[in-house]
Amino acid sequence: MAETKELQVKEKQELSVPGEQTKAGPVFTPSVDIFETEKEMTLLADLPGVKSDKLNIDLRDNVLTLTGEVPPWEGAEEEDLMIEYEIGRYFRQFTLSEVIDQDKIGAQLNDGVLRLTLPKVEKAMPRKISVKAS
Repeated sequence: MAETKELQVKEKQELSVPGEQTKAGPVFTPSVDIFETEKEMTLLADLPGVKSDKLNIDLRDNVLTLTGEVPPWEGAEEEDLMIEYEIGRYFRQFTLSEVIDQDKIGAQLNDGVLRLTLPKVEKAMPRKISVKAS
């Protein structure tokens, strides 16, 4: 299978200096699936616990940035006895090529799964050329 370059994953960078974060706490990289058709690419990101009002999708300079936050589950008066499901923030970036029509990107969040639809520009879509008999 030929490698596609329409969407490139930015290299993961570990935040080793606390001063780089504006908020304390862990930052997770969401798992992502990407698939395509002739007309569009679709990106699915796993963001369990993120609500739509805590999800930010930013596009600037051909870089698509996903950030989401999961608030603490327990109330202020509750004491933690055991924590296995870590909460925090999600962060992931992608570099878009000129093949993606950035004005028509769509986003939908259902049950903690973000679905981004990335339509291809018309000139990037394959087309069939008819041959006329002479």
